[in-house]
Amino acid sequence: MDFAKPEYLVTTEWLANNLDRSDVRVLDVTAKLTSKLQNRAKLECYADSHIPGSVFFDVASGKGVLSNPDASLPWMWPTPSQVADTLAAVRVGPDTKVVITARTPREGIDSGTMWCTRAWWTLHHYGVDCAILHGGIERWESEGRPLTNEISTIPDAAPFVPATGWESARATQDDVLAAVQGSSPDGAAGPVCLVDALPEDSFNGTGTPFGPRSGHIKGAVNVPYRSLIEAETAGFVGPDQMHAHLTKAGLLDARPVITYCGGAIAATVDAFALALFDKTNVSVYDGSLMEWTADPELPMTDPSAE
Repeated sequence: MDFAKPEYLVTTEWLANNLDRSDVRVLDVTAKLTSKLQNRAKLECYADSHIPGSVFFDVASGKGVLSNPDASLPWMWPTPSQVADTLAAVRVGPDTKVVITARTPREGIDSGTMWCTRAWWTLHHYGVDCAILHGGIERWESEGRPLTNEISTIPDAAPFVPATGWESARATQDDVLAAVQGSSPDGAAGPVCLVDALPEDSFNGTGTPFGPRSGHIKGAVNVPYRSLIEAETAGFVGPDQMHAHLTKAGLLDARPVITYCGGAIAATVDAFALALFDKTNVSVYDGSLMEWTADPELPMTDPSAE
């Protein structure tokens, strides 16, 4: 089995052969977050070594380059005008091929995979031709490919005009509530498949909660994002294994899918996996559990309390 959309991933070999092209832009989205959601990766990781020609792209900060600065929660969906300004700053134009990559400085904390998929999910739905470097900077380095600490010089590009229709990539609280209310009282699958991308202990209410309440949104199924990756360095499992995980959970049937997690970051790993199989009726719940758990009226299930 092959991915239906293999072009959403590029290999280190492809990047090495195309790194000098003026229309290829490598965006480094490495995260090293503080408790205040400030990203230290530019000074502590990128400045030390990065892929030649790559540009640091701070997606991970709570109010990063692809987050709405006026929203009350971190990492909320950016406006088209913000995306246009952000892409102009890194010289991404209408004919640019963007390759997204990252390191994982602290395993289990700063997953390079989920920041790559978060950047991809947003940029792809605004019409950017983008792909993720399979295996990230760790694979590039392990193969003996060059790294540098030199400042990248990038050519100018024509203005990028964000595509319309991006709204389909983003689910709101009302969308999720409608999905919950559409499920059967006996727990049978409803017309929308709601997917929790967090670890199993979080789903079951025994892990660290992502807000004032534990457990998961009522009616959700659990497909932990780590079940879809080899490691947290943007190395994804093969198509056979990934397809099996997604099929077992019912994610590849005809129903629309809404993914969520704590803050709409890990949820994009599940959404990206579905995109690899060309499933397009998928959205990510923007507020995720940070928003949902804060309202005691919104239905949740906590198996640990049963």
